[in-house]
Amino acid sequence: MKYVSTRGSAPELNFEDVMLTGLARDGGLYVPKEWPFFSEKAIIEMASCSYEEIAFTIMKPFIGSTFSDEEFKEIIKKAYRDFGKEERCPLTNIGGKNFLLELYHGPTLAFKDVAMQLIGQMFELSLQRKSQKIVIVGATSGDTGSAAIEAFRGLDSVEVFIMYPDGAVSEVQRRQMTTAVESNVNALAVDGNFDDCQSLLKEMFNDLDFRDKVNLASVNSINWARVMAQVVYYFTSAISLGAPKNKVNFTVPTGNFGDIFAGYVAKKMGLPIEKLIIATNQNDILHRVLESGIYKIEKVKPSISPSMDIQVSSNFERALFDIYGHNSELVCELMHSLKSTKEFELSSVETKMLQDVFESGTSSEKETSATIHSIYRDTGILLCPHSAIGVKVAIEKNKEQDIPMIILATAAAAKFPDAVKSACGVSPKLPDNMSDLFKRAERLTKVPNNVDEIKAIISKGINI
Repeated sequence: MKYVSTRGSAPELNFEDVMLTGLARDGGLYVPKEWPFFSEKAIIEMASCSYEEIAFTIMKPFIGSTFSDEEFKEIIKKAYRDFGKEERCPLTNIGGKNFLLELYHGPTLAFKDVAMQLIGQMFELSLQRKSQKIVIVGATSGDTGSAAIEAFRGLDSVEVFIMYPDGAVSEVQRRQMTTAVESNVNALAVDGNFDDCQSLLKEMFNDLDFRDKVNLASVNSINWARVMAQVVYYFTSAISLGAPKNKVNFTVPTGNFGDIFAGYVAKKMGLPIEKLIIATNQNDILHRVLESGIYKIEKVKPSISPSMDIQVSSNFERALFDIYGHNSELVCELMHSLKSTKEFELSSVETKMLQDVFESGTSSEKETSATIHSIYRDTGILLCPHSAIGVKVAIEKNKEQDIPMIILATAAAAKFPDAVKSACGVSPKLPDNMSDLFKRAERLTKVPNNVDEIKAIISKGINI
């Protein structure tokens, strides 16, 4: 399996190099040259398999010869051994044909663990073989940072720096990043929003001298390995509801487009997905582009669903590259327009191609809180605000209920206790292993929204 950049001028790479590289050297995102495809018979055969077995089958074509079968099976086994459910990502019916896909049973209580625990194991084995050390820099709107720190803390071959928007994540999210005691992990509180953090990250990667000097890598969703790992739970959940004989719909609360792009990949690989529905909060750039074909950056509005307070959805570039038939020149034109004018416009043809696959809906702050309240009242289930946005949009879109609707529940309610308590009067409890989280000492560095100053902090932190 070879990978190409969406911008067209970076070299083709194998999976291992793509994983360790993250962002392509031309500023693009890596995607496979072709999509693996599973026949109906092959998908039916997965029905009797465990999550780990399906994960191996789905991901093996993407990794090629990077790991032997035995190595990759052991990586997968280690990645999911600390998940709280044997099913790893179980389904729960919340009425009619609406099902919650619980993606929050990993060590940091968020869907990012599904990919990050796997990536941690893959990085460790790969770097050991190469006798190599790397610096991982990440940008997070809340959950990626804690998942990355959990996956990489204490590893001798990795130094981790996570940038998060100061004051714009929940207290639980922040403390999960700032209370790790291992010296190889560093939390950087940026004076800005998530889009600023993401922009700083891309600036660092585009500074090739700095990138090479510190041996920079990323585990943001710009890293293909993240998307690859998330494809698996689309297959496992759909199969549990009768796929491939039965079609399914998915509703995905998303800001950076990575999680729903994994669903797009699953559809390309043969999973019978009828519709992929984007659920957004008031920062509704993805909803607007589907309706109008115009992608226009507006001011970020802080919300009770901070992981979706985004205007620059990086993974949308991967979808554009695919619908434009891998025409990197056109993608470069769109990305240049976005950088220079903060907007671009799709043709009616490409807009229709997106609309054939994706639908979208939004949820206001009031509607999100009302959904948390009503679902708790009716089912006893506590939803985080992001998951509640998914449920609100899914119920609107699935009124006919002819096809099962799988709604991605992206984080445990306990990660957002203030918003949940305000909505339904119940304060969700952290698990026992996190019961002392608010008593742990925090360690963080406040940094300006300035790439040169942050690069200096990273260089000093690794003694360069």
